[in-house]
Amino acid sequence: MIQITLPDGSIKEFHRGATPMDVAISISEGFARNVISAKFNDITIESSTPLMENGSLTLFTFNDVEGKKTFWHSSAHVLAQAITSIYPNVKLTIGPAIENGYYYDVDLGDEVISDKDFKDIEQKMLELARGKHEFKMREVSKEDALNFYKSQNNQYKVELIENLTDGEITFCDHSDFTDLCRGGHIPNTGIIKAVKVMSVAGAYWRGDEKNNQLTRVYGISFPKQKMLTEYLELLEEAKKRDHRKLGKELELFAFSAKVGQGLPLWLPKGAALRERLENFLKKAQKKAGYEMVITPHIGQKELYVTSGHYEKYGEDSFQPIHTPKEGEEFFLKPMNCPHHCEIYNNKPYSYKELPKRFAEFGTVYRYEQSGELHGLTRVRGFTQDDAHIFCTPDQLDKEFKDVIDLVLYVFKSLSFENFTAQVSLRSKEKSEKYIGSDENWEKAETAIINAAKEKGLDYVVEYGEAAFYGPKLDFMVKDALGRSWQLGTIQVDYNLPERFDLNYKGADNKLHRPVMIHRAPFGSMERFIAVLLEHTAGKFPLWLTPEQVIILPISDKYQKYAENVLCLLENSEIRALIDDRSEKTGRKIRDAELNKIPFMLIVGEQEEENGTVSVRKQGEGDMGTLTINEFTSFITKEISSTLEQF
Repeated sequence: MIQITLPDGSIKEFHRGATPMDVAISISEGFARNVISAKFNDITIESSTPLMENGSLTLFTFNDVEGKKTFWHSSAHVLAQAITSIYPNVKLTIGPAIENGYYYDVDLGDEVISDKDFKDIEQKMLELARGKHEFKMREVSKEDALNFYKSQNNQYKVELIENLTDGEITFCDHSDFTDLCRGGHIPNTGIIKAVKVMSVAGAYWRGDEKNNQLTRVYGISFPKQKMLTEYLELLEEAKKRDHRKLGKELELFAFSAKVGQGLPLWLPKGAALRERLENFLKKAQKKAGYEMVITPHIGQKELYVTSGHYEKYGEDSFQPIHTPKEGEEFFLKPMNCPHHCEIYNNKPYSYKELPKRFAEFGTVYRYEQSGELHGLTRVRGFTQDDAHIFCTPDQLDKEFKDVIDLVLYVFKSLSFENFTAQVSLRSKEKSEKYIGSDENWEKAETAIINAAKEKGLDYVVEYGEAAFYGPKLDFMVKDALGRSWQLGTIQVDYNLPERFDLNYKGADNKLHRPVMIHRAPFGSMERFIAVLLEHTAGKFPLWLTPEQVIILPISDKYQKYAENVLCLLENSEIRALIDDRSEKTGRKIRDAELNKIPFMLIVGEQEEENGTVSVRKQGEGDMGTLTINEFTSFITKEISSTLEQF
């Protein structure tokens, strides 16, 4: 007998050779019908794999991230089989699961796949899936594996196998199809009920532009047709919410080929939006004891050599700026933290003066590859709401928790209510990626985990996701469409204080190292606004929206009254404007709706006589007639209900 430990800590006994599916059936036959893959002792296996020793078992359905990964990886095999059936001379390369679906890179030779071919590929995939072919893994010797793909004249698979050794090469068979594969499959193809070829793109073999260009076929699949339908509807909604589309329509930002890729231009409305976000955070930061600083956009190379950023990111930075002085090099600032370390170093500190909290909306520059640029979410110049706290080790716990409170306040004020926290730690295997001593890392990691627990955060631990200088607490926010975004981050750093030789005088009159906390509740202003745009579909919270009210006089005769209303609103610090175009009122209302202006005030003869306004709310319609004082009071209460004081 063997003992199998389940995720809830319970232990069950089974005969040696029992499979994960046997374990699933012992729990519930209904549950077992939905199990599609498993993980045993942290190794992904099939639900039919015999279990030969004691261990921990996790069973996955399509609702689990790991389950989806297995489902989509298996579907990539079926996609490859379908493409091979339609294009017999194709050479297969690799086909992994991705965040949403999967892709397969193929060499089609002289043939081309276009969107008109998608339906044929989909129909072939479904035909193959209906055969309910089992996925079966088998070990293959290196010699046999090489011979198999040499016989197919497939230099891509041969190259992959040449980098492997005997004992680690496996093939996956299903139906009459065989592929080089490490494993992790659903029980059989029949579970795949709905497929969609999403797009095709060019891709270089192994991502190297010196290699052959391949065709990358993207697809997605589901165990139910209803799921595919819902997913495609979600995609359509995502297109409507695309921040690039909304940013253009709402006149928030633009890009210029002459200015350069990945360098956004903020238009007046967008600049005002950013300013309000900055002022919102500055107000909260001031109450929390932060001091604003300003640092240059460039720094000497030596600054980033000292911090370690040059060694880690030098190749990904813009080329150095050479001055007339021989040997003098500057870099566009890739990070604000080295500059803040030098601000701390400007004067000596006593333990009585700590913590010091330096904050800056600092613009940084990184040379992202052109193919990776995407609207505001991936740019080459962006502004971080950066702050660095220098404190004693005894102050670390409280300071870290206070930053968590600030991040949660930001999320609540902007209606980001669905989020989880991710504790990002070092990789256990790749220690060379990180700087600093094991002792300092252990102290920093423990501090973050303890703070997350004590604050009652819903958190997960991810190894290998730490910054090179320290572990971090990342906030993964789900938007209105259920997509996950990494926004706020807090990091504990024992290393930069050492590299910059930072110190303070302790109660014992000796010099000690401060601990450094890096934090950015927004992350980057550009990316945060992009996510906020898509989350709200351009309908920002009332306190933040560029134009809160638009006044619509029904004819030129009421222009003067409209101007009086505007003046009264502005006196109450309500952002408003007048639509004085020679258009019908119905057209003005439609345009205001499209521009997502929260409130429309229609004024005519009756309103002027009574000193009132007829109020319409965007997306909801008529709210009736109010006096101007009643309306301003209503707006003020609306704002205060969504924007609490920190």
